[in-house]
Amino acid sequence: MSIIESVLNETRVFLPSKEFAKKANIRNIERYHELCAEAEQDFQSFWARQANEQILWHKPFTQILDDRTPPFYKWFVDGELNISYNCLDRHLPTQGDKIAIIFESDDGEVLHCSYRELHQRVCQFANTLKLQNIKKGDRVIIYMPMRIEAVIAMQACARIGAIHSVVFGGFSAKSLHERIVDAKAVAIITADEQVRGGKHNALKATVDEAMSMADTESVKRVVVYKRTGAQVAFEAPRDVWWHEITHDVSTQCEPEWVNAEHPLFTLYTSGSTGKPKGVQHSSAGYLLGTKVSMQWIFDYQPSDIFWCTADVGWITGHSYVCYGPLAMGATQVIFEGIPTYPHAGRFWEIIQKHSVTTFYTAPTAIRSLIKLGGDLPAQYDLSSLRLLGSVGEPINPEAWMWFYEKVGQSRCPIVDTWWQTETGCHMIAPMPGAVALKPGSCTFPLPGIFASIVDEAGHDVENGKGGFLVIKNPFPSQIRTLWGDTERFKKAYFPEEMGHGKYYLAGDSAYRDHDGYFWIMGRIDDVLNVSGHRLGTMEIESALVAHPLVAEAAVVGKPHEIKGEAVVAFVVLKSQYPHDKAAAEITDVLREWVAKEIGPIAKPEEIRFGENLPKTRSGKIMRRLLRALAKGEEITQDISTLENPAILEQLKRPTQ
Repeated sequence: MSIIESVLNETRVFLPSKEFAKKANIRNIERYHELCAEAEQDFQSFWARQANEQILWHKPFTQILDDRTPPFYKWFVDGELNISYNCLDRHLPTQGDKIAIIFESDDGEVLHCSYRELHQRVCQFANTLKLQNIKKGDRVIIYMPMRIEAVIAMQACARIGAIHSVVFGGFSAKSLHERIVDAKAVAIITADEQVRGGKHNALKATVDEAMSMADTESVKRVVVYKRTGAQVAFEAPRDVWWHEITHDVSTQCEPEWVNAEHPLFTLYTSGSTGKPKGVQHSSAGYLLGTKVSMQWIFDYQPSDIFWCTADVGWITGHSYVCYGPLAMGATQVIFEGIPTYPHAGRFWEIIQKHSVTTFYTAPTAIRSLIKLGGDLPAQYDLSSLRLLGSVGEPINPEAWMWFYEKVGQSRCPIVDTWWQTETGCHMIAPMPGAVALKPGSCTFPLPGIFASIVDEAGHDVENGKGGFLVIKNPFPSQIRTLWGDTERFKKAYFPEEMGHGKYYLAGDSAYRDHDGYFWIMGRIDDVLNVSGHRLGTMEIESALVAHPLVAEAAVVGKPHEIKGEAVVAFVVLKSQYPHDKAAAEITDVLREWVAKEIGPIAKPEEIRFGENLPKTRSGKIMRRLLRALAKGEEITQDISTLENPAILEQLKRPTQ
C-alpha cells in the first residue's frame, strides 16, 4: 500500500475568543465532545433526538434507520412532513413580518421580502404549478437567475411534492439537455435573460436550443420569468409567462405531506467520465442536516444577517440559501451579480450596506479578491461581521490568513467547511465557539459523522499519514442514490473494498495531524505520483500561493518517463502577465521556493503563467482542462460553462 504523503506544515493556532464563545450555541470543546459521545454510544437515537427537536412532523416517525439493504439507507421512514411548511409556515405565528430575504440586483436595486410575503408568493406559485398539471413526483428543471424567484420556484416545488433539479444558469444548452433527458422533466422554469456583471445572458434562448435536441418530449410546459423584457421566441401553448399565469391565483396552498424519504431534489454533478450524475436527496434527512449545521457550524443567532454567496445552481446554494437559512427563520442576503462589478469592492460594500454578520464564500473568490485589491476591505466598515466561512475546496493557509486578518479584522472565526453535493450539508467543520482553528484545516467531524482516513483496503491509517477520506456510518443527509443509476451509485460511493461496501467513499485524500485535525489534500484523482511519492496537489498549490508574487495557482500532473508524473503548475501573479526573461526568472524563483517550502520532490517541472485560470461562472477551477493542457491534448470537452474560455489558448504552452 502506497501512502499519500502530507508535506504541508502549518503550526499556527487560533483559539475561540471568550466573547464569541460566551454567546455561541456550542460554547466549549467539552460540549462538542459530549455530543460526539452521545452519537458514538447510539448514533440512531442521537439523530432521532435531533429530528424530533428540529423538524415539525405532520406524522411522527417510529422507525429511525432502515439499514437492511446497504448502501440504500432510509431514515425516519414512516414519518411525514413538508419542507416548505418547515421553512415558511412555521415562522408565520412568531415572525411573519421578519425579513427573510434582502435581495440586491446586479445594478444595485434592493428589495426586501418578509416571511409572510415569501409564504404568499411560494403558495401562489405552487398553486400555479398545480394548475399547469404539475404534481407530486414530477421532475421540474429550474434554470433561473440568482433572484428571489429562484428560491420561490424551489420552495413551490417542495410544497407540492414535485422534485426540482436546478441547473446553474451558466450551463450550456448541451448540459441543460442532458439533465432534461435524464430526469424526464415535465416542466422547465426559466427567465428571458439573467444579468451578471452588467452583461445580459440569454436563458430562454438556451432552453429553446436544448429543447430542439432529441428526446425532450417529456417537457409539457416552459414557465418564463420576465427579468429584462428582452424579446424571446415563444412557442404556445408550451411556453407561458410567469406573471401572466400567476395573476389572480390564490396565495394560500395546503402543503403536500410527503414521506420522509420522498425525493426533495436531484442535483447533477459532473463525473470524471460519462454523463452527469443525478445526486438524489431525501426530504427529512436533508432538512435535518441543513438545520443542525446552521446551528452548530454557522452558530445561527436570530439577529444574524446571513450571506452565502453561492448560486442556487450548486449544492451550497440549495443548503445554505434556499433551505437552511429559511428553516432557521433567518434573514439572508441574496445577490444577483459578481464580486467585481461595477467595482472590485462590491462584496465589501454589500456587507457594509446590509450589516452582514455571517459571510460564506469560496477560496477561489477569496484569492480573486486578494488579487483585485487586497487592501480594499479596509476601505469599508466590516464591523458587523462576526463569522466567516469557506466552502468548495481546501483553502490554502495564506488565503485563510488574509481572510482572517483583512476581512474578519482578526476577530471573526473562520469555519472552513468540508462537505459535498452528495453529503447535503457540512461533514467536517469547526464549531466556532468551541474549536481552536488551524489555517487550512477543516478541523473535526460534526457529532454523528464518523469520518476516518483509510488505505486502499479500507484499514485506518495512523495520524500524520495520508489516505482516503471515508464516512463509516450512515447519516441522515447523505445521498440516497444516483437518479436512475443504482449500480453507478454503489460503485462510485460504496466500493466493496471499503468496509464491505458500507463505507461512504468521499473521493478526497486527507490526513489527520497529531492533534486529530483533518486536512483535505485534494481529490483522489488529483494525487500525483512523483518518483514513487504520492503528493496532494493542494499542498503544492498552498506553497506557491504563499509566495508574495503569486495570487493563484493550480497544480496538475503530466506523464514523465523517469518520475512517473511531473508537477505542472499554472500560476497567476499579483502583477502583470510576465514575458520572456521575466517569466524564466520568476519560474526559477518559484521552483526554488517550493523546494524550500515542501522539498525538492515537489518542485514543479514546468510553470505556465496566465492572466487567470479556467473557471466556471461559479468560480470553480476546471482542473480536468488543466490536466489536458499539461499533457498537450486537444480540448474536446464542452467549455461553454467557462467564464473565460479564451484563457485556454494562453495556457496551452509554457510561457516564453
